[in-house]
Amino acid sequence: MQASKHHHRHAALIAEIQARYALFSPQFQAGARYLVDHPDDVAVSSMRSIATRAKVQSSALVRLAQQLGFPGWPELKAIFVERLRAGPAPYAEKAGALAGKGGELVAEVFAVQQRNLAATASASHAALLAAAGLLETASRVHVAGFRAAHPIAYTFHYLYRLLRPSVQLLSGQGGTLEMDLRALQAGEAVLVASFAPYSSEALLVARRAREAGCLVVAISDSAMSPLALQAHASIVIAVDSPSFFPSIVAGVAAVESLAELLVARAGPQAVDAIAVAETQLRALGAYAP
Repeated sequence: MQASKHHHRHAALIAEIQARYALFSPQFQAGARYLVDHPDDVAVSSMRSIATRAKVQSSALVRLAQQLGFPGWPELKAIFVERLRAGPAPYAEKAGALAGKGGELVAEVFAVQQRNLAATASASHAALLAAAGLLETASRVHVAGFRAAHPIAYTFHYLYRLLRPSVQLLSGQGGTLEMDLRALQAGEAVLVASFAPYSSEALLVARRAREAGCLVVAISDSAMSPLALQAHASIVIAVDSPSFFPSIVAGVAAVESLAELLVARAGPQAVDAIAVAETQLRALGAYAP
């Protein structure tokens, strides 16, 4: 019960930051984003170290804490310390096990992906449940993801369509994205995936979806991303990579988990729908004999 209380206080603080983020100064925004994205680091690091990593002045963190209703930085930091004490660090053991290992690229890539998966798993449980609740009650579901985020969106579209054939992929093929967005209706849901640098199409989809009265589910790399700030439910994924491009491994795992949740919550109806889809695909020759 005590652990739940500490996590609730942290969640309430994050919600407050999200609600006020757009009104913050650039320094406050940079500091707030670091607090949201690196909660474990905030709990164990000095204010000076955090300011350096967030690329802000230490005084900005003090003023940010006061802006959020705390007497000063120590009281704000206490929220993050309590959260960390309430449960083990999401992936400290795996991160520690990597220390001193060789820098071969293949090994490094797989190690980073393990950390991405662990970080995303620990941070996304409640968000996945919230997203599943929105999607299953929506009159219709649309899915969008562009460029590097497209595989995440397409994976979810493919899986969920086996259960719910009406799911639509907003691909913008042939330059028709605006035409697709005109069809959005109130009561529908739109799942959008994107991470920095955020695609203009993804942000357009989220904005138009909200204007149409749709529920928006975001999959992005930060709770303070321009996509997450437009969403009714936000799933944050880790996209770290030793390469020059962000990783999509955790994003694919997140949408696979979301699809499995939707199947589990739908019960026997989902099993029947998937069985029908499989039978039809085999009859159409989709699978080799």
